[in-house]
Amino acid sequence: MKARGVLCVATIVLVAALTAPAGAQVRLLSLVTGGTAGVYFPLGGAMAEIWNSRVQGVRVAAQSSGASVVNIQTLAKGDAHMALVQNDVAYYANNGTEVFAEPGSNRPQPIAGVRGIAMLYPETIQIVTLRNRRINGIEDLKGKRVVVGAPGSGTEANARQILAVHDIFYREMRVDFLSFAAGIDQLRDGNTDVVFITAGTPTAAVTDLASSREVALVPVSDEALQALRARWPFYTRVTVPGDAYRGLTGPVRTVAVMAMLVARADLPEDLVYNLTKALWENLDRLRAAHARGRDLDVSKAVDGMPVPLHPGAQRYYRERGVSR
Repeated sequence: MKARGVLCVATIVLVAALTAPAGAQVRLLSLVTGGTAGVYFPLGGAMAEIWNSRVQGVRVAAQSSGASVVNIQTLAKGDAHMALVQNDVAYYANNGTEVFAEPGSNRPQPIAGVRGIAMLYPETIQIVTLRNRRINGIEDLKGKRVVVGAPGSGTEANARQILAVHDIFYREMRVDFLSFAAGIDQLRDGNTDVVFITAGTPTAAVTDLASSREVALVPVSDEALQALRARWPFYTRVTVPGDAYRGLTGPVRTVAVMAMLVARADLPEDLVYNLTKALWENLDRLRAAHARGRDLDVSKAVDGMPVPLHPGAQRYYRERGVSR
């Protein structure tokens, strides 16, 4: 984590500690989330509010960050206690693949000590284009200008994998490695044809684009999903509703990864049990923080969990009758 981010966390938790009851033993915890314009940040802030009001003896500071890959690295360095991440990125970290492989040799370098607390909501892979580009399927991307995500990002890995099961490679397109916000600007300005986005829907950047352009989403077929799951088991089916963005002509079937909450393995079992319990028993606050909060369902809290469960979370789910 950058020095400024660490300083910000330290300042927040110091203020929280100073406002705790006199003589109380307070454990200071940090939760790294994502960018302030995304879904992780408001949901993470709501989680911190729940824990600070419902779990005795803790003060949690939610901190903006560079999201999934950065968050895993921050946990591994010991600079945070919990993080919001995509489940595919957690899978890569647990197996030492993709961005977590050794540069050059590509030798797996697993990240130890990351444990799951909860699966949260779908992060939809949205393949965004404009209706006048007449791109109706993944096969139509050959020869096109495509923004696949920032280098080393979860979005870029999703794009590469989806293209791979269609036997399409970067060399067959004009590829730009940009954030989805920058990619949407390129699409608006006519400088690209397609932008891959992995985010909860509706995504503000796409909503903004749809206010001035006729947008379309490229579907992902059942056959492609089966091929993806055979190699990367974290993918799931989702349907973007026809009213998600102005101009869509109907629902669009695509695929998703899942947002999830992870923690360091060295957090005490009782602490994580209390955090997990408070999270699931105060869902109204999460639903008020963002529309994606309505997707949280304790019965699905461990579905597709790509890392070992923290024992504290496991104890809570056992009590609730939730099993993997």
